[in-house]
Amino acid sequence: MVGLSAKNAILITEFATERRRHGMSPAHAAYEAGRLRLRPIMMTSFAFILGMIPLVTASGAGAVSRHAIGTPVFGGVLTETMIGVYTTPVLFVLLTIWSEAFGRAIKKRMGT
Repeated sequence: MVGLSAKNAILITEFATERRRHGMSPAHAAYEAGRLRLRPIMMTSFAFILGMIPLVTASGAGAVSRHAIGTPVFGGVLTETMIGVYTTPVLFVLLTIWSEAFGRAIKKRMGT
């Protein structure tokens, strides 16, 4: 679950960083990254989520342990996908602006 969440965030962040190198503003780069990487992220996440359905709907011997594993993972990946697709670009913009401002302040203080 954590690996898929990190992979989704890395996909958006790396694509936005590449757009920043080509001169886009942080907001426009994050928007483009989110728009262009949305389909692959959703396809991967929903394939994972659909793969959890047999665990969530298990019956018979060992069903309780399958429910105990499948239900939190199913809900967690679904929630993370819906929330992460929106929060990752926003955090990219905020952290990029802050880090650039901090870098300028350090350079100004150092006299460079």
